Amino acid sequence: MNGFYKNLSLWLVIGLLLVMLFNLFNQPTGRDQRITFSDFIYQLDQGRVTDVTVQGRNLSGILADGSAFATYTPDDPDLMRLLRDKQVNITARPPEETPLMITILISWFPMLLLIGVWVFFMRQMQSGGGRGAMSFGKSKAKMLSEQQGKVTFEDVAGIDEAKEELHEIIAFLKNPQKFQRLGGKIPKGVLLIGPPGTGKTLLARAIAGEANVPFFNLSGSDFVEMFVGVGAARVRDMFEQGKKNAPCIIFIDEIDAVGRHRGAGLGGGHDEREQTLNQLLVEMDGFESTEGVILVAATNRPDVLDPALLRPGRFDRQVAVPNPDIQGRTQILEVHMRKIPIAESVDAEVIARGTPGFSGADLANLVNEAALGAARMDKKLVEMEDFEIAKDKVMMGKPRRSAIISEKERRTTAYHEAGHAIVAKLIPDTDPVHKVTIIPRGRALGLTMQLPTEDRYTYSRQQLEDTISVLMGGRIAEELILNQLTTGAGNDLKRATDIARSMTCSYGMSSALGPQTFGDEEQEIFLGREITQHKNISDMTAQVIDSEISDFLNRNYARARKLLEDNMSVLHAMAEALLDRETIDADEVDNLVKGMPLEEALKPKKAERRPPPLRTSAEEAADLEAEKNAQDNAPSAAANDQPSAEQGGAAPTTGEKPADSDENKDST
Repeated sequence: MNGFYKNLSLWLVIGLLLVMLFNLFNQPTGRDQRITFSDFIYQLDQGRVTDVTVQGRNLSGILADGSAFATYTPDDPDLMRLLRDKQVNITARPPEETPLMITILISWFPMLLLIGVWVFFMRQMQSGGGRGAMSFGKSKAKMLSEQQGKVTFEDVAGIDEAKEELHEIIAFLKNPQKFQRLGGKIPKGVLLIGPPGTGKTLLARAIAGEANVPFFNLSGSDFVEMFVGVGAARVRDMFEQGKKNAPCIIFIDEIDAVGRHRGAGLGGGHDEREQTLNQLLVEMDGFESTEGVILVAATNRPDVLDPALLRPGRFDRQVAVPNPDIQGRTQILEVHMRKIPIAESVDAEVIARGTPGFSGADLANLVNEAALGAARMDKKLVEMEDFEIAKDKVMMGKPRRSAIISEKERRTTAYHEAGHAIVAKLIPDTDPVHKVTIIPRGRALGLTMQLPTEDRYTYSRQQLEDTISVLMGGRIAEELILNQLTTGAGNDLKRATDIARSMTCSYGMSSALGPQTFGDEEQEIFLGREITQHKNISDMTAQVIDSEISDFLNRNYARARKLLEDNMSVLHAMAEALLDRETIDADEVDNLVKGMPLEEALKPKKAERRPPPLRTSAEEAADLEAEKNAQDNAPSAAANDQPSAEQGGAAPTTGEKPADSDENKDST
């Protein structure tokens, strides 16, 4: 871009010089004093004009005092007679003619300047790596250098099976004879499939760092343009670049942008997108050989890809990149913790156990939030407490302590969350209660967090019914204690209804309907999910489905209600604890459910550490200057005895506030 602005500045300077040059040609020459025609006539009448030179309508001459003058005369036929009467010496010359080239340049200069600027910009765009108006068909693939974003497989953790699959691809590129001597052929394509944030793009970057072969990177949307035929042309150019640099790897991120199922949607498919996909299919496995060009693609929507794209010979391998298990989460946390200073008390495995369902991106964000939180507290190391705070922030949202909530709303929220927690604690085999809070977080006024003790991949019917009972606990507690129903249970009821509907229609868990599913799963890709579902059930079956959903909900509603009615004292105690502390942890929930008195069940309050107030730039500059002066005077200061607190020196302080301060009445 610096060269672009430099060339543009040069063109502007040249244009300004040309304008000044043309203006110079138009200026009158000589040192004559310009006077008006009226002054000339006056001087002539007074007899002060001695010599006159006539050149067209331009007059110049000499006055009696020897000074020169110049003026412009109108078409006056009496002028010559008047000059002769005054006995003025008259010299006549032909008018000056402007050179033809100068005239043409002056008249055509604006148009020529516009044409020159247009040519300049077009050349700049054409040489811009496929970004110009005359090079739409050029591929936008960028070849990564060895130093650019160097990532290796040591930086990838938690997805060992996917790494092994890609290790084999890299080994083939480095030593193809090892595999070819037994008749093996290198896979033409590898498709990375997994939820968002699991490390698909990171794997591709690791391939680039490990393979030591040319690596081209682009996204699926780079093929899409407003001009017809551009996508197919870019696919051709991409593979041409690959053939010139073979063996090489081409990585397409989010390939579902260009590889969607053909012929979907109302009114036929999108012709331009289908042309691009057809060209991609031909290049991957057509008549022309693309030996040594491996296509690696990533997507989190494999269900919308065209079947022709997924067949062997194109994407030979489909590598699943799932969310990591507890061992994978531990490894991922250790990779990210290498980049920050952590305290010895930090245990990655403990954090991994408390983050089920987290993806690699979620864990990276967790470590980053912990580091930022420790920095706000002016800590030198990131401690376990910082990771706990960061985990709560990622899972539940940042506390909104500035929210003004009335005492009545706080009481309603306290009983609501206590109802959830008690039902979850009293029903066996439910996920343990990790924390209960009535501090507003995100869009919720309160939260009851349950964390499973192990990773789960399937759920039994009983576990799903237990979940419905826990979701009903908050609404029931409000109804029993406060004799009211609020909108706070809206999300709980929606989740419970969705679970009951899935149990009935998708999982075959209904006793009345038996092992069958209902609802057509075939959906038009471009029209969404609900609008295109076909009705393939009778009205009588629909009534039975509605009845079974209601049965699941009502049965578990009654179970949760009985549990709370039998433990009213525990419900009151937990609500009072939440109103007092705002947040209680798993041990305190256990103590309250066991019936311990409120004073014994709750742990002593901890002094809450708040980040220091934000400082202005002037204050930070003053602190830096003071620190610099202290370092400069360090030898002389070390020779003096340090004053004690009794002698007027500052007493040693810690970052914690005293436990009885006003800011520590609400502890999280």
